[in-house]
Amino acid sequence: MSASQVVQDGGMTDPKQKLTAADVEEAGLGGWQHAGDTIRAEFATGDFATGLHLVTLIGESADAANHHPDVTLTYPSVSVTLSSHDVGGVTSRDIDLARDINRHAEKLGVAPA
Repeated sequence: MSASQVVQDGGMTDPKQKLTAADVEEAGLGGWQHAGDTIRAEFATGDFATGLHLVTLIGESADAANHHPDVTLTYPSVSVTLSSHDVGGVTSRDIDLARDINRHAEKLGVAPA
């Protein structure tokens, strides 16, 4: 099974394997943009309190995964950038965390901008 098939199916692949642009595209991450060695999304939270709640949920997931994104909280949005710095690109760790972040945003009624 190729890395793209594994990523698309939501399964784990080698967390140290750098994914190709095609792999990232096939993962089907709604609202996320692939740029160079990162994936990025912005969530229109509408207010600061909702943004803070989203950031808290992102932090909990990041700590559980031991994989930490760059997060910016502003009024009225949250920006998230993911990259696996140890391999210089996007890996399955980033895809998995992006999916978790999308689930958190959806629960809060927040859509990617």
